[in-house]
Amino acid sequence: MRIAHSVETVRTAERALVARLPEGALMQRAAAGLAAACADLLGRVYGRRVVLLVGSGDNGGDALYAGARLARRGAGVTAVELAPGRTHPGGLAALRRAGGTVTRADAGPAAVDRADLVVDGIVGIGGRGGLRPEAEQLAGHAARARAAVVAVDLPSGVEADSGEVRGAAVRADLTVTFGTHKPGLLVDPAREYAGTVRLVDIGLGAELPADPELEALQHADVAALLPRPAAESDKYRRGVVGVAAGSARYPGAAVLAVSGALRGGAGAVRYVGPAGEAVIARFPETLVSDRGPREAGRVQAWVVGPGAGDDAATVAEVLASPVPVLLDADGLRLAGRAAVRDREAPTLMTPHAGEAAALLGVAREEVEAARLSAVRELAAAYRATVLLKGSTTLVAGPDGGPVRVNPTGTPYLATAGSGDVLSGLAGSLLAAGLSPLDAGSAGAYLHGLAGRFASAGAPAGAHDVAAAIPDAWRDVRDVPDARG
Repeated sequence: MRIAHSVETVRTAERALVARLPEGALMQRAAAGLAAACADLLGRVYGRRVVLLVGSGDNGGDALYAGARLARRGAGVTAVELAPGRTHPGGLAALRRAGGTVTRADAGPAAVDRADLVVDGIVGIGGRGGLRPEAEQLAGHAARARAAVVAVDLPSGVEADSGEVRGAAVRADLTVTFGTHKPGLLVDPAREYAGTVRLVDIGLGAELPADPELEALQHADVAALLPRPAAESDKYRRGVVGVAAGSARYPGAAVLAVSGALRGGAGAVRYVGPAGEAVIARFPETLVSDRGPREAGRVQAWVVGPGAGDDAATVAEVLASPVPVLLDADGLRLAGRAAVRDREAPTLMTPHAGEAAALLGVAREEVEAARLSAVRELAAAYRATVLLKGSTTLVAGPDGGPVRVNPTGTPYLATAGSGDVLSGLAGSLLAAGLSPLDAGSAGAYLHGLAGRFASAGAPAGAHDVAAAIPDAWRDVRDVPDARG
């Protein structure tokens, strides 16, 4: 599992570690890791031209000490000072002793244009509000130049804690971060600026608290969550998920939600709604009822809302049930806040940015610009677990604990019906016994992986994504494909 901590948590941990180390040792650890990452990216260090964009903070010091190490290996290193008189003095001295040169910002564009590698040490993790004009000009040159760009800890101009980008920012090919990930490295829009992220261990681990700000699950984490049938299992012991979805206008939503549910680990799927004929024609194993959720038979969880149109009565009936409910699509619009907040059983809401904006009463652009704060606000307002779909899918619980961020998605998942498949999949995991946080996280992970497998770099439909879920499941569990 990858984890991310807030700026204040990182600074507190650094202060505790610095108090036990010789002076300057922590910066030297960071600089050594940064220099090694730069050398790996360059491939050959001797004779290469490296430009350091240096601000007044410790990030500038890290860049200078790393530049000194590269200079001692034969690179031509130039530091561009953006805050003359406030640049890290020890780092400047070390660079000059190693044969590096120092120049002012007005000479920076020409240096960047000639560089093989540009190191962004402009602003540290406490930066706010985008780059200042002089730094913005240099960042623009770096973006247009042939040089690779390496960010120190975090691309300058993005906000570490929120992932917001409120102005011009450096776009890095590689970000070398120290001690722990910062939330902005995992959450869009800031994540788009970070490129590949490389974590350098500088010894902070023992000083960091057990509960991070963000968690990004990996294969082993998801494998540990997925339900596994026992020898005595039958279809009812494995869990039954109810799907109340679709309408005369949108029967396909029901079919797609059921397709995800059948592949999500529950033992059986009950379908309730007007699209029963379409569902049974495509998936004859589905238990279909036309008597409403209360009369459908026992379930361990419900999925309600995909393609529901204006069927508020069914949404209300499902929300009144005593089992976990996944609320999606039209169900989000039809359910009142009180109906969700007052539920005794857990609720998992799965809005995209537009739906989240409507629920919060803000513009869609506000949600997309501040995804982390939006998902937390929704979870608190509805006392529910919220899975915010999008370029980075986030899952937040109502208790304010760590937010889960999903790393497996692909832009090809932005296709009609894909969210219906995810709803069925995550709802099935709910019925199999997972908590809403785990069901949402594991469902998003498998869904993203299935999207990658289905698309393989080309457009794919939602039905292709559903069909690839077993491959994703086997990949996570590391089970060989029995088909050979």
